[in-house]
Amino acid sequence: MNTNLKVKEMKPWSKVEGGSVSTPIGFSAGGLHCGIKRKRKDLGWIYCSVPANSTAVYTTNLFQAAPLKVTKESIGSNGKLQGIIVNSGNANSCTGDEGLQHAYMMRSAFAKQTGLEEQDVAVVSTGVIGEQLPINKILNGIEKVSGLEEDNKASEFEEAILTTDTFTKNECLQINLKDKIITIAGAAKGSGMIHPNMATMLGFITTDVHIEQGALEKALKSVTDQTFNMITVDGDTSTNDMVITMASGLAHNELLQEDDPEYPLFVEGLQEVALSLAKQIARDGEGATKLIEVTVEGSLTEQDAQRISKTIVGSSLVKTAIFGEDANWGRIVSAVGYSGIHLDPNSISVSIGPIKVVENGLPYGFSEEEAKSYLSNEEIKIFVHIGAGKEKATAWGCDLSYDYVRINASYRT
Repeated sequence: MNTNLKVKEMKPWSKVEGGSVSTPIGFSAGGLHCGIKRKRKDLGWIYCSVPANSTAVYTTNLFQAAPLKVTKESIGSNGKLQGIIVNSGNANSCTGDEGLQHAYMMRSAFAKQTGLEEQDVAVVSTGVIGEQLPINKILNGIEKVSGLEEDNKASEFEEAILTTDTFTKNECLQINLKDKIITIAGAAKGSGMIHPNMATMLGFITTDVHIEQGALEKALKSVTDQTFNMITVDGDTSTNDMVITMASGLAHNELLQEDDPEYPLFVEGLQEVALSLAKQIARDGEGATKLIEVTVEGSLTEQDAQRISKTIVGSSLVKTAIFGEDANWGRIVSAVGYSGIHLDPNSISVSIGPIKVVENGLPYGFSEEEAKSYLSNEEIKIFVHIGAGKEKATAWGCDLSYDYVRINASYRT
């Protein structure tokens, strides 16, 4: 564990500045360039010194890539993982039996290199769909994996998992749980093909908490619904992506179970890490210049608020208006109207940041100059009140710029 870290006090957790997926006790990580991409690192790994209770959530796309099948098999064997091997630049998706065999070869090679059992290794790939992996380059790269007990290479792992991302994404915090200091950390990638319901992103969360596997699984699913499933960049859902959580248990706290009074505290910490990663992904949308946060209040159910907020933040017209710094509130109420949620249009109020633009379904006088000034910020908040109940939800996304088209028009070539 890295001891040269600065801790920023917060409640009920403490953010660890400079922390990473290798900060929780028992974990190390690294990355290298094996030749899939021209220059950037493209092969990364996470290693745990002991078998860790593990769980994952997966993309909802019906075309699920070969690595997902192998990872599901690994976790499904005994609910534990000790290593994760990741390649970027090639998704190993829609590659048939050959692609599946390549995923198994990656698992086998990493297990051999690290002295692990094959079923304790997860395999992850991200990148271009429909091309076979350059498997020999990957296998040669795996043979160079070293430094498994070191914790100073997490930044190389964070770089190795990226595709069109413009920056690495990480978070780390600590909680006092059952008189033990528990660390929860995460790394992620995601920039394009981002849409709610666990799609087109990779998330890796490590923790040293001693927790029952079923409790960990329940926590991750609950947290995912509030964080990763509430972001969208472009409405596309990928074939590969997942969030994996590993718990080493090396904090040696008393076993944490669902009915434990301190279980909600762990879930809250896990959610804070996941939310930070999710917002970083939304901010790094391909070509994005602004992070958009949409909060919907006053709905009958939380699910209604989630659907409306995701519809607004996913609207191409809303996204382009934000990019153009145009307070075109008509696009917001239009998205509310086609969200599929029954509501009274006469009870809706809308604010763009601190500026109210709609009240009781009618235009509310505001200064266009003030609105444009607010929309020049890099983080934009939209508030919608439905007036039907007491539930609320928040979704995150980004604006839609000229660069999004440029990036995706030439992604494969």
